[in-house]
Amino acid sequence: MNIIIVEDELKTAQSLERTILELKPGASVTGRYQSVAGTVKALTAGPMPDLIFMDIQLADGRCFEIFKAVKITCPVVFCTAYDEYTLEAFKSNGVDYVLKPFSKQDIEEALRKVDELKNFFQQKAMPDLTQLLSKLAPPAGKTSFLVFQQQKYRTINIEEIALFYIKYDATWILCFDKQQYPINQSLDQIAQSVSAQQFYRLNRQFLVNFKAIKEIEPYFLRKLYVKLTIETPEKLLVNKEKSQHFLSWMEER
Repeated sequence: MNIIIVEDELKTAQSLERTILELKPGASVTGRYQSVAGTVKALTAGPMPDLIFMDIQLADGRCFEIFKAVKITCPVVFCTAYDEYTLEAFKSNGVDYVLKPFSKQDIEEALRKVDELKNFFQQKAMPDLTQLLSKLAPPAGKTSFLVFQQQKYRTINIEEIALFYIKYDATWILCFDKQQYPINQSLDQIAQSVSAQQFYRLNRQFLVNFKAIKEIEPYFLRKLYVKLTIETPEKLLVNKEKSQHFLSWMEER
């Protein structure tokens, strides 16, 4: 099996290659590419691989531009830090959608799916995506959260929430009216339950509502400093690896 990896983070690409070859010793990684342009050039010039592992946000744009330029007839496993592109991914020969940071088990499961669909793709037919989409498509998003404070339960509407954040290993809600409430869920759980169109995970500590963002400034080491309409516990920073995706998310609103 000939495999190519499309990933703009070198360490991630190297780790992915090691994992693939460990799980499939007979496979061969015939190319690693970091950009849309580089991938299009390679696929146009050379034979189509048997499988592609592909990040969605690349150095010069989103990977879906590749599918507009080249007819890809092999299955694709998408590896990305963001889950809002599930539907588009499965419309582009996707057989699995692996969220970063991925584990060895994630890649093993993706390769298993590829093996199961091998005969299907040899016939150059698209699989029935209904079942895959029902399992992997992100939910529409919660509309409220139940909190407990001062011996009382209260429902907080999602539109009242400016951000979720972690403080002293606990998760908190900060509302636009500056009221704060502890919540018995991890930030990872909350990020998976709210709308990806409305909330963005800036970093490990903060999940912010688009409506709360006032302005964005360049910061040291190519980071972004995100200022909200209300005061925050500390500076909200987006690292350089995630900054372009965050700006694209902002632009698409």
